[in-house]
Amino acid sequence: MKIGILALQGGVIEHIHAAREAARNLDIGCEIIEVRTKKHLEGLDGLIIPGGESTVLQKLCQREGIFEEIKKVPAIFGTCAGAIFIAKKINNRESEQKTLELMDIEVDRNGYGRQNESFEQDLDTTLGKIHAIFIRAPRIKSIGSGVKIIAKNKNEIVACEEHVGKNFYLVTCFHPELSTSKFHEYFLNFLR
Repeated sequence: MKIGILALQGGVIEHIHAAREAARNLDIGCEIIEVRTKKHLEGLDGLIIPGGESTVLQKLCQREGIFEEIKKVPAIFGTCAGAIFIAKKINNRESEQKTLELMDIEVDRNGYGRQNESFEQDLDTTLGKIHAIFIRAPRIKSIGSGVKIIAKNKNEIVACEEHVGKNFYLVTCFHPELSTSKFHEYFLNFLR
């Protein structure tokens, strides 16, 4: 199995550690690479898109010529800004901001507020109890009929997945790489 971590910004190292821990916990062989170019996208089974800043992420992907190429990866896991980046619809978008438009969700950029309004929360998820860290987190406002909810914070969806043909998309509004490998295990287990 070959997994890429989009390594243009955000918590790249944390995602590498979480993905390695997930592979160890599942006892599966997994090559994990940092993705910065088109060549790095070749032969990937899955791609993890870390948080960061969604408009910067778009511009960096366009600069490197990988914006359209990412769409060819069969499974994508986006956290925080990564969730915004694969959403079909975003609110509060910057002028000329684009997304990959892969997953049938509507997201509010910075829906939980600015950096100083970041917070931590214990959550019950379909993967078990986790400690979630929300940093300038997006809010999932609505989901399409094919999207399955994995976690809520009170009444708000904070993690979900969608199968579109042979493709698989997983998003979290929080940063699981900072507290757990459960979501990385779920992603790798699907690919297995």
